Amino acid sequence: MKWEGDPESNNVEDLRGSGGGGGGFGFGGRSIGIGTIVIALIGSWLFGVSPSTILSLLSGGGAPTVQQQEAPRRQAGPEDQQTRFVKTVLRYTEDTWAQIFREHNATYQNPTLVLFSGATQTACGVGKTAAGPFYCPGDHKVYIDLSFYRLMRERFHESGEFAQAYVIAHEVGHHVQTLMGIMDKVDRARSRMDERQANALSVRVELQADCFAGVWGKRTNAARNILEQGDVESALHAATAIGDDTLQRQSQGVVVPDSFTHGTSAQRVRWFKRGMDSGDIEQCNTFKADPL
Repeated sequence: MKWEGDPESNNVEDLRGSGGGGGGFGFGGRSIGIGTIVIALIGSWLFGVSPSTILSLLSGGGAPTVQQQEAPRRQAGPEDQQTRFVKTVLRYTEDTWAQIFREHNATYQNPTLVLFSGATQTACGVGKTAAGPFYCPGDHKVYIDLSFYRLMRERFHESGEFAQAYVIAHEVGHHVQTLMGIMDKVDRARSRMDERQANALSVRVELQADCFAGVWGKRTNAARNILEQGDVESALHAATAIGDDTLQRQSQGVVVPDSFTHGTSAQRVRWFKRGMDSGDIEQCNTFKADPL
């Protein structure tokens, strides 16, 4: 992926080393993350998180919110390569979505990306490294502990930069859904559903974010020529690795479709490719698609 030397975003807060976290999982609001399904597979093994708590969160439940004093914010710190990469990818999302919103006579509002380590307070409660990258609609911020990329290398054998960019683009896709009013409608609908129905709706939310990430990839490459040979394949490999069916098969040996919250590997690949092939958000209406 060709990114070095391109403009970087200023909308990054670096909380690493600020002592911003502690306590248990306490999402009082609802956070949406590409890493949430990963927790069920590796949370207990790597971070000591209770699987029952994890599965409760994945199915729409939650733990009591832990109230903490918010850690002092500081601007992005040492400009190591990975930090510069994240800031550059965020800038790509800002430019691309600003253009798409202009084409639809709307104004895009940039999210903030927060770098943290261990845990940090958010408007959705205490966010922890174990959650993987996630978006909090309560404060319009994307949260990421960069150790997740090491996890991608070690557990999913994926180190491609475009795959790493896809992770950020997916979370920004949730921000786009929030700006478009989609998440408010989903939250209202989920409140009237049983667990199985709510999970099925969550799958559509996540697959649309995958499609939006594909749209971002298509449009950004057209503007910046960032893609190199093998980049798209690395993103597709990442999408495959985090499909609900793949993770459940690895973690418990049994696939339970009613518990899916993010979609199968095939579905995630299909919707990312749909966005990547078309570059058109109108092609990303997962809520009317049948089948997915």
